[in-house]
Amino acid sequence: MAEWDAERVDQWVRSQAERDETHGPATEKMLDMANIKAGYRVLDVAVGAGGSTLLAARRVGPNGYVLAIDTSANMLNAAAEATQGAGLTNVETRVMDGENLDLDGDSFDAVICRFAMHQFSSPPTALREMHRVVRPEGKVAVLVYSTVEKNPYRGVPMTVAHRFGGTKPRGLEHRELEEAFRNGGFPRVSVNTVIAHRRFSSSAEVIRRLKDERIGQRIAKLPDADREQVWAEVEQQIRRFEGPNGCEVPGELLIGVGTK
Repeated sequence: MAEWDAERVDQWVRSQAERDETHGPATEKMLDMANIKAGYRVLDVAVGAGGSTLLAARRVGPNGYVLAIDTSANMLNAAAEATQGAGLTNVETRVMDGENLDLDGDSFDAVICRFAMHQFSSPPTALREMHRVVRPEGKVAVLVYSTVEKNPYRGVPMTVAHRFGGTKPRGLEHRELEEAFRNGGFPRVSVNTVIAHRRFSSSAEVIRRLKDERIGQRIAKLPDADREQVWAEVEQQIRRFEGPNGCEVPGELLIGVGTK
């Protein structure tokens, strides 16, 4: 995964609060299912700006420890600033590839990963590494987007942009996530569905928010005429979710949990 430049990180951080509000309940459920407790050592993989890291660090408390890793040093700087700003002293950040963990085996009580499985070249490889570093009977829990069709907030712009040379839309089905865990070495696996709708004042606000997301940054690189057409088509499709109380875009997430 490529390094994020400072401008892209700033854009990502600006939209972090909205993402945390939308995905906070699902993230808390992931932490519940990882059985994270006070005093635990937790590995947070591909943390981005550290939204999940903050929640995990609060759970493990001052006697616990969270190692937050990402391939982007700029993102980790943002995560470190967020944890320091929250007064948390139990977090370490380290540049590291989730598919090649430079960590001892059986060294963490739990491993978590939020919205990064689709970025790995081989999700089973990443899960095998997580399996290696978690202690026996420890849990690895990941939060992912379900299929593109069930997540139009990101699925619509990715599908439209793909026609103009953008990245192919990616999501995970229930069966695919379970299979990735089993191929990662977990004999005990569960996959759970979480509904996570997004609410906006209008479709225009959806477009504004999307432009700060990763897909928006990719669309920004298209030629002017193509970029304008993509956003026009995206807004047209998003309008179908508008109603008298604003724009409510449906979403579905999956939480996969493997026990070593």
